[in-house]
Amino acid sequence: MGYSYYDTPDGEDCFKKLWYTTKFAAVSGLVVSALDVRLYSHTQGIYPTAARFAHFTFPFIGMAAAFTATTCVATSVRHKDDKLNYIIGAFAAGGVCGAWRKSILAGFVGSVFFSVIAYLKKTSLEEGWEFVPNKAPLRTYGSLRGSRHDWTLMAPPPKTWKESED
Repeated sequence: MGYSYYDTPDGEDCFKKLWYTTKFAAVSGLVVSALDVRLYSHTQGIYPTAARFAHFTFPFIGMAAAFTATTCVATSVRHKDDKLNYIIGAFAAGGVCGAWRKSILAGFVGSVFFSVIAYLKKTSLEEGWEFVPNKAPLRTYGSLRGSRHDWTLMAPPPKTWKESED
């Protein structure tokens, strides 16, 4: 299937990891940009539309690159593979977020949010549980196959009854 971020230990193959994370960030940025252009900003023309795409896509790529590069450097410099490296990387990504939003508060809130997510992800890797499951369980309610279930409150009457001739 190709390279995955966790194919190699932290601190190794930094450029492959950088490519892996920025690729997904670029796709996410393009999706958010398309939703923004179609549903919120309603830009007219090629240049305003391209500007809106750049407004979301490049910061997403920057946050992913900052996290990946900083985590890799922190792991290499500290010679430890622990949660603190992910938190340091998350604060770097939060700094990019704050610069994008032109707000110190947004950078701080982004740093704290990204740190919590990074801490949980590293904990899930160390303890062996899935932070985001690959396959979500089939939904019982509200699924596309909901029409195949019997949602009645009472069982239907038995089929042995006959109509009365009144």
